Amino acid sequence: MSDGGTLPSVTDDGEPRIVCHVDIDCFYASCERLRDPALRGEPVVVGMGYESGEPHGAVATASYEAREFGVESAQPISQALERLPRMATARDDPDLDTAAAGYYRPVDLEYYREVAAEIKGILRECADRLREVSVDEAYLDVTERTAWTVVNGRPLAEGYARHVKERIAREVGVPASVGVAPNMSAAKVASDHDKPDGLVVVEPGEVRDFFAPLPVSAVHGVGPVTARELGEMGVETAGDLAAADPTTIEERFGERGVTLHERARGHDDREVTPKGRPKSLSRESAFTEATDDADRQRETVAGLAADVADRAEGKGALYRTIGIKAVTPPYDVNTRERSLPGPVADPDLVREVALDLLAEFAGEPVRKLGVRVSNLQFAAAEQASLDGWNRGEGAETADREDADDASPGQSSLGDFDRGE
Repeated sequence: MSDGGTLPSVTDDGEPRIVCHVDIDCFYASCERLRDPALRGEPVVVGMGYESGEPHGAVATASYEAREFGVESAQPISQALERLPRMATARDDPDLDTAAAGYYRPVDLEYYREVAAEIKGILRECADRLREVSVDEAYLDVTERTAWTVVNGRPLAEGYARHVKERIAREVGVPASVGVAPNMSAAKVASDHDKPDGLVVVEPGEVRDFFAPLPVSAVHGVGPVTARELGEMGVETAGDLAAADPTTIEERFGERGVTLHERARGHDDREVTPKGRPKSLSRESAFTEATDDADRQRETVAGLAADVADRAEGKGALYRTIGIKAVTPPYDVNTRERSLPGPVADPDLVREVALDLLAEFAGEPVRKLGVRVSNLQFAAAEQASLDGWNRGEGAETADREDADDASPGQSSLGDFDRGE
């Protein structure tokens, strides 16, 4: 409950709140286009653990133009190059068509964070309360800035959201998709509904109807495992989930099932509040189909490790535990982690330990891979010395199962266990 005694989804006078979800489209690729305007409209691929001109690393972001050629997040760069050759290569090879080639860039997190800071500055000016989800995504409570009142056939809230979009485009130069709704989960679904550069408004009283025809995976918090289990129960759409017997859903999924059922019905009482420091940082990548290709698995893990280590450095975080996640068919979630003698910030070590842990799954087909650093420390402190430590001995290895609810074919910037 809020301080005023009302639910977070309504104001003190009982009016529905106005929540915007702002998502910068293909953020890394958009930043590269900002730096090099000649890339606008061209297929752009940004790689994790990738060096210019090399065939190694994993795809962090593929522009929509690149996706048309079958390039997807989490793909090894080597596979992406088979579907979309480098433009420089195509120009030198008469057998290649430059119209079917693209531009490859390595991840430059320092630059991306500079761009993100400009965007977040705008969002802070535009919101009463701001919840930053990741470097390219945030929720805004703008209830005190606008209204659901309809003027000339459109709610004022739509005009305010358009103002936010236009400020980001004009002052920063990157496109954003914005969803507007009376609660967080509906705003998130709305922003995903018309990408790229979309603006979708779901007015109070229309959320359930808006959700009804969407696949159940569109409900915020429903990933491939939950969607598959719901499908086995005959629940294929968000409307099916909203109409399902809540007792049956709770018996199958516990309290989390109650939350998903409520969201499908348009209810979400979470308040837009700032996030505290993370307990862990992770990156996950799902393959289109399970693969037992060891080189592809290692390339993906190496790219994920590089990205996670960069994110930790950007947040000033040291870590004492390095782990991986491997999802094997049908949907078995396996995690392995290794504890270090003390907190460190060592990208090479993250890569080495992650690949070492991956070796346990040698020869096994894998649907998804993830790398995580945890037991984070943000206070200024000296790193533990690793001299003399045998990285293969004296380390703790844990084997546990985690929830598997990331969207297929996408990379997640959240933790292995995501509560949102």
